[in-house]
Amino acid sequence: MRIALGSDHAGFAEKEKLKSLFSDLGIEYFDLGTTSEESVDYPDYAKKVAEQVAHGNVDQGVLVCGSGTGMAISANKVPGVRAAVAWSEETAKLARQHNDANVLAIGARTTPEGDIPKIVKAWFGTAFEGGRHAKRVAKIEALEDDVKSQ
Repeated sequence: MRIALGSDHAGFAEKEKLKSLFSDLGIEYFDLGTTSEESVDYPDYAKKVAEQVAHGNVDQGVLVCGSGTGMAISANKVPGVRAAVAWSEETAKLARQHNDANVLAIGARTTPEGDIPKIVKAWFGTAFEGGRHAKRVAKIEALEDDVKSQ
């Protein structure tokens, strides 16, 4: 498993803490920034991670910002990306099982610090169920094509 990892200033400290967890889980990660707690614009880092996922250079992405929402919104602008904000183990599992989400967004300011490793483990320990959900994911992908053709 290869992932792209990114954060803004609000998520920097949590991103750094996640690196040892990824190593423990045998997940190869590519840190695309940011490199400090100095203020930056989260869409820049969401785009870097999302493009790596969309181009198939990595299997999945992980983004960390204050709430997770800004990163997810930004990443979802890149065709082929299905970014989900997860604030619990259950939301992480459901995003993978039902939506085949390929980018995890976490809120460093809105998620208890001790829950973040549990969320990450749930995410990477859960596979897409396919079945009835595959049709729905295909409809999500078709939305991208519809928008492009208009």
